[in-house]
Amino acid sequence: MNRQIRISPVRVVTAEGEQLGVLPIEEALAAAAERGLDLVEVAPMARPPVVKIMDYGKYKFEEAKAARAAKKKQHVIHLKEVKFRPGIDDHDFDFKTRHAREFLGEGNKVKVTMMFRGRQIAHTELGKAVLDRIATALVDIGKVEQEAKLDGRNMVMVLAPK
Repeated sequence: MNRQIRISPVRVVTAEGEQLGVLPIEEALAAAAERGLDLVEVAPMARPPVVKIMDYGKYKFEEAKAARAAKKKQHVIHLKEVKFRPGIDDHDFDFKTRHAREFLGEGNKVKVTMMFRGRQIAHTELGKAVLDRIATALVDIGKVEQEAKLDGRNMVMVLAPK
């Protein structure tokens, strides 16, 4: 920017996009000072380097404003967890599945954890059956992103919204 530009000559472009041509750095700085603006290097690797006459403070502000707007519009996907047990009753199953449905409807991923206690770990097929039942109950709103796999005393499956 301004006096930090070392290479001469440079191709000068005005704020409106008009080409002033290839000028020595002193003339380019004088043209920028005459307009009350800054001389900013926009393409340093080009031969000759391209510089633009612009209000650098306003440019940085507009850039920050655009970044804030982009950040505001982005949607962060959270991973919500619903925990089940192998011997779950129908009402409890429906209640927890309804929560998982809400989470998927909001656009979040759902981690379904089947917890085994004590000797239940010997019958992992019962837990797998419950997880399969969950996947079929939520097939209309979500898809299985990660199949059920045993992780210590827990069996974990991840569902993603469609």
